[in-house]
Amino acid sequence: MTKVTVSTDCGNSPKKAFLKDFNIAFAAGKADYILAHVAKDILWVIYGDKSLQGKRQFSLEINKMKNWAADELILAAIITHGKEASVSGEIKMAGKTYVFCDVYRFTTASSTIIKEMYSYVIKTNG
Repeated sequence: MTKVTVSTDCGNSPKKAFLKDFNIAFAAGKADYILAHVAKDILWVIYGDKSLQGKRQFSLEINKMKNWAADELILAAIITHGKEASVSGEIKMAGKTYVFCDVYRFTTASSTIIKEMYSYVIKTNG
């Protein structure tokens, strides 16, 4: 079971609530939920690691994550504006800590379907 800590201002809009749930799904390895909320032509750039194009490549990567769950997820900030959003925080798993910032672009301003994701992840000593 993943321990989740969320900043108090992270749920005051429908898009922020969705991004909170989306990130919790990532931390818990819930591939089906994640895949239901990305576009067919999803682009996911994980800086310093890889770039994935299309739902098939994205699905292969996400399904690798089904077998693990984070010990703890801390969502520090969720910022939304129009078709764009970002989430920053910290994830702890297998004795390692990573800080992250994900930048999202949705298909439309009112949609919960993600067209692009840009991930910045740094392993820390904490």
